[in-house]
Amino acid sequence: YGGIFAWGLEKDGREVKVRGEGQLVFNSLGMRLSSALDGLGVAYMPEDQVLPYIADGSLVRVLEDWCPSFPGYHLYYPSRRQQSPALALLADVLRYRGD
Repeated sequence: YGGIFAWGLEKDGREVKVRGEGQLVFNSLGMRLSSALDGLGVAYMPEDQVLPYIADGSLVRVLEDWCPSFPGYHLYYPSRRQQSPALALLADVLRYRGD
């Protein structure tokens, strides 16, 4: 674990993982959007967040024929030693919901 999050992309049933390399890495949608609007690079963003900027020409789609693959949701929580019974139950429900 660790390192830059890999972008999972899919096209025609083929899936690839791309790890971007660059000077800037953000974990904030707002910072990603601001940087893309400032022309500082490519941003991997939820479509609903960028559609207005695409419509007015501030942003341009790249890799439009590729779509993000969806491996599932991630749940982040403190160590298991501090885990409440409610959180343990939630994690179990989410883990087995997709099976």
